[in-house]
Amino acid sequence: MKLSIRHRTEYRYSERVRHSTQYLRLTPRPSRRQRILDWHLDLPERAERASDGFDNILHVLTLDQPHQGIELTARGQVEITDEDSEDDDDRLSPLVFARVSPLTGADPALIDLAESHLSTPVLERLERLSERILADMPFTPGATDVASDAISAYQGGRGVCQDHTHVFLACCRVQGIPARYVSGYLYSDDSEHVASHAWAEVWQDGGWHTFDVTNQTRRPRHHLKLAVGLDYLDACPVRGVRYGGGVESLKAVARVRQSGADHQ
Repeated sequence: MKLSIRHRTEYRYSERVRHSTQYLRLTPRPSRRQRILDWHLDLPERAERASDGFDNILHVLTLDQPHQGIELTARGQVEITDEDSEDDDDRLSPLVFARVSPLTGADPALIDLAESHLSTPVLERLERLSERILADMPFTPGATDVASDAISAYQGGRGVCQDHTHVFLACCRVQGIPARYVSGYLYSDDSEHVASHAWAEVWQDGGWHTFDVTNQTRRPRHHLKLAVGLDYLDACPVRGVRYGGGVESLKAVARVRQSGADHQ
């Protein structure tokens, strides 16, 4: 399957920003299951390319001139070549992802949730956990924000893909199971307008296994991976700091289409 992606992020400020630095994880890394046909970042200035501590492709954009807005666009085509193969781009020990992170701590309620069905095989247990999380936290846009952690989101009983993933990761780490946060895109047959998506990957039996709690699937056949980390803070597509600017407004739109051979 070939996917065509266009992801536009726009920041506007009520006052001039004197200086800003943006950390962009907007470029997918090729692997056995995703072949990058072309990919471009349209940015206001040249950005430095590097790899972060999780081996994600990272661009650092620094704007030294006063500005009241930033526009960032990522666009390209990716072929999802084998929905069931494991990625071959892992250079870190899976044990790195067994650590608790700022957004994946657990309270007694999450510990009880994590310890449900301990007598069942691990992957079967995690499937039941995924189902329980979605039942306890129906998908509700606007119920949380990017600063919400697993504990507060689960207590609130509502959330989005980021929250579902954080709760799932918290429960995995309570059990000592390495699991990582994944940011990326999801193609949907029902809509071309899909926001950035998040899901989890669990290390078990020598490989990474997908758990998309929000969509209740373990098959990443429509998923395009951008970055991985311990939680959202490590893998979010855009994160930055600024001096000045006053009140900030953000608009982000991701469009994911299935493209054919005649795509221009």
